[in-house]
Amino acid sequence: MLWEGGNNMKPTFLNQTRPLITGMVLKSDPDSIRYVIKNSIYDGADCLGIQLECLKRKYKTEENYRKIFSACAGHPIYITNYRGNENKGYSDEELTEELLDALSCGATLGDVMGSAFDSESGMGIGLELSMKQDAIDKQMKLIDKIHAMGKEALMSSHVLKFTPAEIVLEIALEQQRRGADIVKIVTAANSDEEQMENLRITALMKKELKVPFLFLSSGTHSKIHRMIGAQLGCVTYLAVREHDEHAVLTQPTIRAAKAVRDNFDYLPNIIE
Repeated sequence: MLWEGGNNMKPTFLNQTRPLITGMVLKSDPDSIRYVIKNSIYDGADCLGIQLECLKRKYKTEENYRKIFSACAGHPIYITNYRGNENKGYSDEELTEELLDALSCGATLGDVMGSAFDSESGMGIGLELSMKQDAIDKQMKLIDKIHAMGKEALMSSHVLKFTPAEIVLEIALEQQRRGADIVKIVTAANSDEEQMENLRITALMKKELKVPFLFLSSGTHSKIHRMIGAQLGCVTYLAVREHDEHAVLTQPTIRAAKAVRDNFDYLPNIIE
């Protein structure tokens, strides 16, 4: 189920019966974005992830947002507007307003950085999660605004280093407390042992959290986690149409993710 029922059908990332495949798009102009969207849908993407921080500033207009989102043909749309890339030099307040503008033009799910309104965070319980009360208050107000628009909010913390289970869970529970509809944490694994521990943490998050989550890893030993984390509880794969100079290389291709999701028998055996 990719749409909520009722009189007004709308796309959603929530209450899904199987893991979604989100085709991530990192392009700098609207036409290139639309081409990737079209090909990602052909390859089997259930949803699209548009990373607005890669879009050149001159293209960040309501008209272009609507053209881009229209190309998604009703599929749920996840948007990010992180610091860096084309957003260098812009304040978190400015990036937040752009995120809200894009949501109002048709996107489904907005990514609220766990460090939003506190770019120097990292001294709290985990990197990329501010523990300053002023920043927390602003993040929660932002999530309230997103909900008031009828949209969905994801909160992300890109730790990017191997992180023990108790810290990952602490970050996740705090993101959940702040009102996120989906919790997102990215750590790392650089050994078989760390990768296996990340799989265990994924199962732990499924048990302990009340909201959907996305737990990913970077590093040399992240491929197994990226491929089967969704079977263990992650709400979606983040995948790419192809591995080009812009793609995140730890993300699987859409076709590979679809092959695993549709053919990997992971459910426990039924005991007669």
